[in-house]
Amino acid sequence: MTRAVLDSTVLVSAFLRQGGVADLVLTSAYEGAFDFFLAEEILAETQRVLLETARIRRRYAYPDNSVRRFIRGLRSIARLTGPLPPMTGMVARDPNDDMIVACALAAHADYIVTRDDDLLSLRAYETITMITPEAFMGILRH
Repeated sequence: MTRAVLDSTVLVSAFLRQGGVADLVLTSAYEGAFDFFLAEEILAETQRVLLETARIRRRYAYPDNSVRRFIRGLRSIARLTGPLPPMTGMVARDPNDDMIVACALAAHADYIVTRDDDLLSLRAYETITMITPEAFMGILRH
């Protein structure tokens, strides 16, 4: 079965735009269409972005409770990796993205599903392919 890590850009998008492509990817994970992996660090980043990013909070109206429920739901369906392996040197242009790659390595993932240009610019790392939600949905449909 296909193994994938969804990064926080996709998770935030799924939360904010129900019915959008990122939400469809997450729904596919709930339905068991692929093995879905996360790390506590990705969950924490997603929660922080949704609770603390002023421009998001101004544009979208949602209670803090709904963010916490969303994170609990993710934790219930994702396979959580243990401690992330240390990354030797920077993998991505943005060192904060190394945790995403570390999670994918720990999960032996086939894909990192992301909208992050720094990760997408890598195209691949070892056997892991960086892919947009739209492209990933195309793979799941075949």
